[in-house]
Amino acid sequence: MSLEQTNAAPEPQSQAPKRLFALKTLHDAFTAASPRISPRAAPWISSCIHVAVIVLWIALFSCAFVSGGVLAWSAGIAYVAYDTFLLFFVTWHTLALFRSASVREHDDKRPVTLGVIVAAHNEAAVLSVTLKALLEQTRVPEQIVIADDGSSDDTAYVLEHRFGLEAPRVGEMSAPGSGAPNLRWLRLPHGGKAQALNEAMTCIDTDVVLTIDADTLLDQHAIAAMQAAFAASPKLVAAGGILAPISGRSFSGRFFQWFQTYEYIRNFVSRFAWMQVDSLLLISGAFAAFRRDAVLAVGGFDAACLVEDYELIHRLRRYSVERGLGWEVHIVGNAKAITDAPATLMAFLRQRRRWFAGFLQTQYMNRDMTGNSRFGMLGRLMMPVKAIDTLQPIYGLTAFVLLLDFLMTGRLHIVGPVLTIIVVKIVIDLAFHFWSIYLYRRWTGDQATANLWHAFLASIVEPFSFQLMRHAGAAWGWLYFLTGRRHWGRQLRTGLVSGG
Repeated sequence: MSLEQTNAAPEPQSQAPKRLFALKTLHDAFTAASPRISPRAAPWISSCIHVAVIVLWIALFSCAFVSGGVLAWSAGIAYVAYDTFLLFFVTWHTLALFRSASVREHDDKRPVTLGVIVAAHNEAAVLSVTLKALLEQTRVPEQIVIADDGSSDDTAYVLEHRFGLEAPRVGEMSAPGSGAPNLRWLRLPHGGKAQALNEAMTCIDTDVVLTIDADTLLDQHAIAAMQAAFAASPKLVAAGGILAPISGRSFSGRFFQWFQTYEYIRNFVSRFAWMQVDSLLLISGAFAAFRRDAVLAVGGFDAACLVEDYELIHRLRRYSVERGLGWEVHIVGNAKAITDAPATLMAFLRQRRRWFAGFLQTQYMNRDMTGNSRFGMLGRLMMPVKAIDTLQPIYGLTAFVLLLDFLMTGRLHIVGPVLTIIVVKIVIDLAFHFWSIYLYRRWTGDQATANLWHAFLASIVEPFSFQLMRHAGAAWGWLYFLTGRRHWGRQLRTGLVSGG
């Protein structure tokens, strides 16, 4: 299917049948491109890698019952060794950030237009703040579409009374607002974020489409930075910005914001490393930009996936390799935003449950890419790493439970060497924390987000607190994946509402 066939222009309300045709075309493109609908045969190496990850865990866990020495903690040793390998890999591939003061995009060479889709379901509490930030950008988007996914709160009131939009009928898009001619309201029946994004994608006609969550607040220069990135690279089809979490003023909110701040910093620095070897798969859907033609060519977002943004990157990568297009996925360091993050334990666990269950969905659907040299470094390295990551939280929880068992049963001759390994790992993690913060500041120009003393304290406390919470949420995600459940659970917005 050619890009011309899928590149449907936005339609006014009077031409709804034409938009329905565009959605049908999008569905056809998705059917052809999705490995969920049209599975690809997995090579033998893919199956071997996934089976080996499970067999290795069983073997290492068994050591706890047959070994009387430190090898009884073999699951923990493997967990520490694997995580340390990834830290050294990231450190090596982020040296480019160390050698230059920053990685900046080139000046615009090929002008591109950029539109924004804000997917919103009952987000009235934060919608005004989000839209205000969009309208005050140094480079205002050509189009902004609020994809109202069947909201039943005060969303309609906010859009009508604060932004001058007239409520359209369900399934239609409003005329431009009186106060903002680039602002439109697409009113939809509740069908989920992915479906709302797909509907909006057929109603917008810019070269690049930025998708943001309604609880994400863009930096004033974010749109200009993202637009420049796409203008500089015609092969760029997807790009993520840099997000900082905000969780509210409560004690619980500050606790989770503290840990998540350093987690986000490490994650974005790691994504830069994977970008260096053309294997980046994860950009945050809360703030992501896509070449519209490319998204339409692969059929838009998958409404059946819990992490539709992550799944879409796999499909774009697959489509590019199958057709020899050489498409690229980037992280744009000078495109920044803050986003609402969980502020309570249950909210955090529900978020990580969904993320990990969606990760498992996507890994299973794309299992044929694992170890497949056809996909270059993505297939030879990134996908095998992701195969190991499917059980990484299980390894981590196993290591912790075994350590508790050694303590409770008085096997101190094992506990001593194990604690030595843990202390060495904490020192390595601390060094990587400082390295990540240093690089993050050079890359993004953000000198205020991270504090070195707080990072030092987080490195010591995290292995026995936040890291276990992450693993617990992921283990819950395994249960969700195995039972086939897809309900997200309601997330409460506290960070942006409280002002952090």
